[in-house]
Amino acid sequence: MNAIERGRARLLDFEKLQPENFWRADPHARRVLRRRAGEERFREWEAGLDRFGAACAGPINAAVITANLPHNLPRLERYSAFGERIEAIEFHPSYHEAGRAIYGSGVMSVLGEPGNNLRSFALFYLSAHNGEAGHNCPLACTAGLIRALRHVGDEALRARTLPRLLSSDYDQLAHGAQFLTEVQGGSDVGANAVRAVPDPASAAWRIHGEKWFCSNASFDLALVTARPEGATRGTAGLGLFLLPRRLPDGTLNAYRIRRLKDKLGTRSMASGEIDFDGAVAWPVGPLEDGFENVMTYVINTSRVANAFGCCGNARRALLVAHAYARTRSAFGAEILAYPMTQETLADMRVECAAMLSGSLAIAECMDREELGRLAPPGRAFLRMALNLNKLRSALSAHEVIVSGIEVLGGNGAIETFSVLPRLLRDNVVYENWEGSHNVLLLQVLRDCRRKSLHEGFFAQLAAQAGGHARLAPAVEAARRALALALEADDAAASLLMRGLGNRLAWLQWACAMVEDGSEAALLDHFLDRRLGPVPQREAAYLARIRTLTEAPRDS
Repeated sequence: MNAIERGRARLLDFEKLQPENFWRADPHARRVLRRRAGEERFREWEAGLDRFGAACAGPINAAVITANLPHNLPRLERYSAFGERIEAIEFHPSYHEAGRAIYGSGVMSVLGEPGNNLRSFALFYLSAHNGEAGHNCPLACTAGLIRALRHVGDEALRARTLPRLLSSDYDQLAHGAQFLTEVQGGSDVGANAVRAVPDPASAAWRIHGEKWFCSNASFDLALVTARPEGATRGTAGLGLFLLPRRLPDGTLNAYRIRRLKDKLGTRSMASGEIDFDGAVAWPVGPLEDGFENVMTYVINTSRVANAFGCCGNARRALLVAHAYARTRSAFGAEILAYPMTQETLADMRVECAAMLSGSLAIAECMDREELGRLAPPGRAFLRMALNLNKLRSALSAHEVIVSGIEVLGGNGAIETFSVLPRLLRDNVVYENWEGSHNVLLLQVLRDCRRKSLHEGFFAQLAAQAGGHARLAPAVEAARRALALALEADDAAASLLMRGLGNRLAWLQWACAMVEDGSEAALLDHFLDRRLGPVPQREAAYLARIRTLTEAPRDS
């Protein structure tokens, strides 16, 4: 072969090195989930995770690539061939092929019993190796809808809706959405103006107004915030309602999709602007608790799912970059042989491991809370940690994906060469879904000032760190730094939270790694990068990064 033929053959080798099973290619995920779930439950789950890991790396990956081609993106069909208003979203068949396999994994059906968040999010994480994939946002929305109905929905509403929401049969199930954002408010939900009017002929309400950013516009059931007539201003006056696409008699509800959003990422999942013209909806929980229920069961669930989506994005970027580094030669050697490439891949690997450890620890806390086994300090930790985790996982995944693109060089910027450009675009959307970075930091600041959540948060970190020589002092130093920030005026405190928020999230990840028994090399490298002084590049450091860039092995 000539030089060009040899170069192209090496690119084909790169393709062959992509994992055939994302679950088997992730020893850290297997180890941590075994520790978090316990041996008995892990054995019960493992076969399904293994099957789904293979599906995600094989047929789902292929279907998602096809569904994301520009000419296969969803389109709005507002009327049927006979002029009937249908407000339908038309998808390429590959979209549904991916959906059948994703929902068929049981990722939603396992939520039929409380205490299965860990299992559901483990499946979600594998699916997220393909980015948002057109279905992972709807999964997050459906999970929040299931939790809201289980906890505060009335019995008749649960009986009517939960069986389809929990189904694994893609052609029969119902998938959820959450329509909260309005054009004048964005994250300022208290400014929402959509109205809810009682229907005098039934127990239902009628929804009037416009929602500005409606992801999963092809919904079957949507949670909608609306202000009942006469209710107070601000978030206290918002009610939570369940709005079906079609009414019990099969007719289309009174809503209209104005247009689909032309988004940077998550392009194979339809987001739109929707007008409601007296659409029928039913209250979910007491109207006066609407905003609290939205936050507790819907937004918090989506924020955890968002973090697992970022974990999957980042892990896939690592797999792609590692395979490329093993097959690309430059200046007479594989680029994996160069210490700077080794360090980049080691940094990517430990960031992936740390954010997954932190996210799985939060999912386990959610399970304990649902089962009534989480003490008040643990509940305070959960509320604060999930917001910090959402913030930092989005930032870290962005950094990991960009590092992967750098390893691939010019090829990394080519849409048809690898999944990396799509992962980056999807991750930018993740960074702004369910609360931008500033919104999350301000919420943490308010929660600490009003509810002293940081006390439970630090108590949990100290227990997880267990006297670790490097972590225990770092936790105490962060406690003192946050106390000073809380005493500052509002402007200064908000600015201090940017650096503090990152550090608190990294501490939560590191403490989770200690608790779940992560490999010492992973933890040490993470501590050096994020919480300690920059290490000297001595022989021991070079040996460590070489160890961390070894190819992952199947169990």
